[in-house]
Amino acid sequence: MQHGPAVRRRKLGAELRALRADAGLTSGEAARLLGWHQSKVSRIETGTSGVKPADVSRLLDAYAVEDPELRDLLVVLAGSEGNGRHHWWHAYRGVLPPTYRDFISLESQASGMRTLETSVVPGLLQTPEYARAVTQAAVDGLEDGKLDALVEVRLARQDVLRSNPPLELSAVLDEAVLRREVGGPEVMARQLERLREAATLPQVRLQVLPFAAGAHIGVTGPFVIFSFPNTTDLDVVVLDHLTSSLYLERKEDLQAYSEAFNALQIHALSPEDSLDYIAVIGDGA
Repeated sequence: MQHGPAVRRRKLGAELRALRADAGLTSGEAARLLGWHQSKVSRIETGTSGVKPADVSRLLDAYAVEDPELRDLLVVLAGSEGNGRHHWWHAYRGVLPPTYRDFISLESQASGMRTLETSVVPGLLQTPEYARAVTQAAVDGLEDGKLDALVEVRLARQDVLRSNPPLELSAVLDEAVLRREVGGPEVMARQLERLREAATLPQVRLQVLPFAAGAHIGVTGPFVIFSFPNTTDLDVVVLDHLTSSLYLERKEDLQAYSEAFNALQIHALSPEDSLDYIAVIGDGA
């Protein structure tokens, strides 16, 4: 269990090690190709030291890696803007905690996101009014300027659902998410309508876990599973806490949370029935 930057270094190193092996090179041979000491390659591959984006590009050239998506992803993991993708959130460095920036970076490069939400609507599906109310409640005493900036970030994140290709979002929402009145009745009514609209998008699979389902594997808390294009070795589970986020990268953890999410989907209402359920709650609001 680690924080985001350490996870990213380890995952980047493991992927570079696998690509080197695929190219039929030893670490010593790779180092000689680039004019480096072998220990530098070893430190990069074990994640014990960071690596500059330019050095990642040089390694990928040496390993004859041509896939643009894979190259872009690995360069981004090293901290670069990648292949023309701008880290728009850098403009908000003054108000964003490092763990939140890391989460957004992963989200922006992921091909898929599976999430269990037990308290609030997922950020990618929030209306501006709902996002403002949630942010205000989560961070007490925020100045209006910082509050506005954090809401802007929340809404800008939603562009991943409109990118080409879009992020594939699968969300299981506990019924409490739909019943908790955030921002007042009017704000909540608009938010439920937004969920109904989102549920019809081909890249969004939305399911409701009704109270009638009883106790379930998700009672321990919400979680997010990010999946990345071309390789499962970069997949990661994110657990959110009040002051930080924890990232799980071990295969056992990924398997356990993937199985948990699959079980939640089985116990939840179907996407079609979930749409009807949201409508009924909205009508009764």
